[in-house]
Amino acid sequence: MKHQYLKNVSTLKLKSDQCTGCGRCMEVCPHNVFLMEEKKSVIVDKDRCMECGACVKNCPFDALEVKQGVGCAYAIIMGWLTGTEPSCDCSDNSSGSCC
Repeated sequence: MKHQYLKNVSTLKLKSDQCTGCGRCMEVCPHNVFLMEEKKSVIVDKDRCMECGACVKNCPFDALEVKQGVGCAYAIIMGWLTGTEPSCDCSDNSSGSCC
C-alpha cells in the first residue's frame, strides 16, 4: 500500500539502540514503513504510518512507540468504517472535523 497521510503528524518512534534487527516490524506493518539497514530496522517513511500499533505489539524488544488510535489517519479509517465524518480533534474548530 502506498497511502500517505498528513505530513509530520505520526507519533511513531523507533529506539534504534533497542532494535535487534529481528524484522518483526517489517512483517506486520501494512504500509511498509520499515526497512532493514545494517541489520537494524529503520523508518523509511513515517508519513505512511496509520498508527495501528501492529509494530509495537509485535516488537519483542520494546524498540517502537506509537500512540495508536489517535490522529487523522485513525479518524479517517473510523469514518469509513462507521459512515461518519472523521473527527480527530486536532483543530479548534467547532465541528471537530479537520481531516
